[in-house]
Amino acid sequence: MAEQGRCCDLGASGEQGGAPHWEKSLGTYIGCFSDDGHERTLKGAVFYDLRKMTVSHCQDACAERSYVYAGLEAGAECYCGNRLPATSVRLEECSHECKGEKGSVCGAVDRLSVYRVDELQPGSRKRRTATYRGCFRLPENMTHAFPSSLIQANVTVETCSGFCSQKEFPLAILRGWECYCAYPTPQFNLRDAMDSSLCGQDPEAQRLAEYCEVYQTPVQDTRCTDRRFLPNKSKVFVALSSFPGAGNTWARHLIEHATGFYTGSYYFDGTLYNKGFKGEKDHWRSRRTICVKTHESGRREIEMFDSAILLIRNPYRSLVAEFNRKCAGHLGYAADRNWKSKEWPDFVNSYASWWSSHVLDWLKYGKRLLVVHYEELRRSLVPTLREMVAFLNVSVSEERLLCVENNKEGSFRRRGRRSHDPEPFTPEMKDLINGYIRTVDKALRDHNWTGLPREYVPR
Repeated sequence: MAEQGRCCDLGASGEQGGAPHWEKSLGTYIGCFSDDGHERTLKGAVFYDLRKMTVSHCQDACAERSYVYAGLEAGAECYCGNRLPATSVRLEECSHECKGEKGSVCGAVDRLSVYRVDELQPGSRKRRTATYRGCFRLPENMTHAFPSSLIQANVTVETCSGFCSQKEFPLAILRGWECYCAYPTPQFNLRDAMDSSLCGQDPEAQRLAEYCEVYQTPVQDTRCTDRRFLPNKSKVFVALSSFPGAGNTWARHLIEHATGFYTGSYYFDGTLYNKGFKGEKDHWRSRRTICVKTHESGRREIEMFDSAILLIRNPYRSLVAEFNRKCAGHLGYAADRNWKSKEWPDFVNSYASWWSSHVLDWLKYGKRLLVVHYEELRRSLVPTLREMVAFLNVSVSEERLLCVENNKEGSFRRRGRRSHDPEPFTPEMKDLINGYIRTVDKALRDHNWTGLPREYVPR
């Protein structure tokens, strides 16, 4: 996962030749490129599928996000971008077969098979469009905050977003006929949105005003996508501990992108490994990862760690999330038959007590703790993540934290709850869970921590 090499825009004149005989994709084959420098060649977006990667899958993923180039590496990794290195290597150096497509070539170790993405494949999803982020006051130093610009009569959102996407900026800013490209920064952090009517004036009036419209482009903020294993074994063995369904995978995504280091796991989840959590396959005691996921409780398991981030989530939400995962995987939803069967009440009766005992055990036996509430992490991401990173003893710039905030969702979050889901908890279940909530709330306060968030403490 190292990143950097001299990059430049490369048009058709830089291509190594026609598509190789094994490739039947709609994209144009550019050639084989080295990717073993300090920084990645294509860094606009990164995808992994260590079981099913194909050339067309990578091309579609990049095209959907408005990237020009798709590069495949080591048989299973897909990288997107709009710039290529100036030099290439011999075609035969890209020799790894794609994991999901026999006979197709997907680069090699430190080698990229690169395609120019001409169009989306038939039946694939449409290209993503710009997303409106709001109306904001202009920063004091526009030249510093907005490093690239386009001044053009009748400029549209699509034109501005396309211009900024090509330059790999995640933000497109419109002010009258002026288009600017930027990253979120401390000077322009998108925290204080103004009334949209302030940006709703005619272009000439808006140009003279102090406000601008901000749109999220389809491309990824690349300032926090590089990740690697620790260069030296960690002296402090840190757990990222939570009850199942409490957002541990999402927290790992945030920590990895904030610190630049992989997280490990007490378990091995092939689904997570296949999607880019490379620390998943590392032995959990290797000390090559910044922290280690665990759902374990009990004195022996807890005292193996020197310190821990204890992630706590509303048990009602945790129980639903974990039941969905057990029935339908990380991103799926349990079927109606699962909720209506005896499986659900049996699950609540056994798991609700575990939610409580998990917290109580870590409070009792944990040597050094940082308690983080999932709800607070969602509500106040940058300050909470800053505290987590400091606990891990990693120095991180404010720009990198803002990049994480801009890429906060990652690939492992269910997209909301299905609107037709009935209330799954009976009055008896609620009485049981509420008792455990009161117990945990009191235990936190007794250990000089803030109690549980008021939103789910029974009154």
